This record gives sequence, C-alpha cells and structure tokens, in this order.
Amino acid sequence: MEEQYISHKQWLKRAKSNLARARSGKLSDDILWEDLCFDTQQAVEKALKALLSALQIEFPRTHSIGLLLDILNDAGIEIPQNINYARKLTYYAVETRYLMPEELLSPVNEIEFNEALAIAEEVYIWVEKIIQKIENEKKQ
Repeated sequence: MEEQYISHKQWLKRAKSNLARARSGKLSDDILWEDLCFDTQQAVEKALKALLSALQIEFPRTHSIGLLLDILNDAGIEIPQNINYARKLTYYAVETRYLMPEELLSPVNEIEFNEALAIAEEVYIWVEKIIQKIENEKKQ
C-alpha cells in the first residue's frame, strides 16, 4: 500500500490545504457547491489518513471516511459522535464526482456546504489534537 509511506505530517499538510480551499468558499458563480464539498471530504479523508499514519496503522486505498473511522475505532480510538457525522461526506467524493449531473438526486446547496465545512473543521481539529498528543508522548 503505497499510501502508507506518506508521513502523517504530509497527510496533515494536504488535509490543511483542502480545508483552506474549502474555506475560501464560492469566490465566483462558476464554482459549484459540489466542488467545495469535495474539498471538505478530501480534508477529512487526508486528516484521518494522517492519524492512521501517526498511529502506524495500515489502511487501504479508499475514499470511504466510514471505513477509515471504522479502522480507527477497531484500533481502540474512541470516535466522538460529532466526528462520526463525517461519514456522510464520502458522498462528495464519489456520487457528486462520478454521477452525471442529471443523475444527482439534487444539486448541493450552500446549507449543505456549510454543514460539510463545519464537520471537516471539527475532524481536522480532533485529528490535530490526537497527533499532537502522540508526538508529545514520543518526546517523553
């Protein structure tokens, strides 16, 4: 699994980049809410992969946030309910990117984007705190 060889710091840097792009918001009418939501999903996916890497836990190549959370849970990491809400962001990695526009149940709107962004922010902060704790324990 080549993704395993990316350090947790690199994963976290990439997650932060996706989160920054999402935070930039709809700078023009040409930007779709779906694309901004994709960045929230990517921020969460990469943050979770950062945590798994920091914990030295193998994970498959996947866009499934649920699967990544399940792996963390199986490893004994307690997943708070607000973090579990991130599971629904997988929709933005798959359906909104691979379905034809007419196949989408409905276009993503600003309210859904704001919810996705709030979830991504919470996950990123949660992951960052755990990684900081891991790094502090290694220093002792």
